[in-house]
Amino acid sequence: MPNVSLTPELERFATACVESGRYASVSEVTRAGLRLLQQNEAQRQDFVAMLNAAEAEGEANGFVTVDEVAASLDAIIAEARRSK
Repeated sequence: MPNVSLTPELERFATACVESGRYASVSEVTRAGLRLLQQNEAQRQDFVAMLNAAEAEGEANGFVTVDEVAASLDAIIAEARRSK
């Protein structure tokens, strides 16, 4: 297992987590932090994949301008107001 050096601030935080009784050791705190980082990285990768897919779809089907989106939304709102 690797030896990890913590900044004084992180060491105080980890020690406080242990002293609160929520974690049994600084190693357990570190593992919990790494699990959160792992989840964050997975979410980031999923988001980047979604952005890449959206870009590919835009390139394949054509992009829509902000003005076109605004006009479409205005038409939807106007139609909703008329149907009340």
